[in-house]
Amino acid sequence: MNISHIEHLGIAVKSIEASLPYYEQILGLKCYSIEEVADQKVKTAFFKVGQTKIELLEATSEDSTIAKFIEKRGEGIHHIAFAVPNVQTALDEMAAKGVSLIDKAPRGGAEGLNIAFIHPKSSGGVLTEFCMHGKPE
Repeated sequence: MNISHIEHLGIAVKSIEASLPYYEQILGLKCYSIEEVADQKVKTAFFKVGQTKIELLEATSEDSTIAKFIEKRGEGIHHIAFAVPNVQTALDEMAAKGVSLIDKAPRGGAEGLNIAFIHPKSSGGVLTEFCMHGKPE
């Protein structure tokens, strides 16, 4: 597998609007995009920090994975996303190594990314996402 960089850190929040002042006024970052990913029942907000992004995740439904995460663990870091040249190849490599997958195939995510997740029970409790822009290399 060829991980090029940390694409983003996902942070679960109860409210993007309530969280924006900390990131913008205290940290001095600029939110450059807010979008809803309807099929994942989440609203996202993005900030750029060098080559890496911070993604705030707000549930848009009580039965979303973000709502369940916050109910169980509270607000905080939800996942780490690694940029790879081909998400399906990364998933295939993980499966071959006995890693438990949440997604067996890539799906659409925020910012037009192709994404897939590895189960945290296989990664030391850290929800791990692989993502890529565009078509596989």
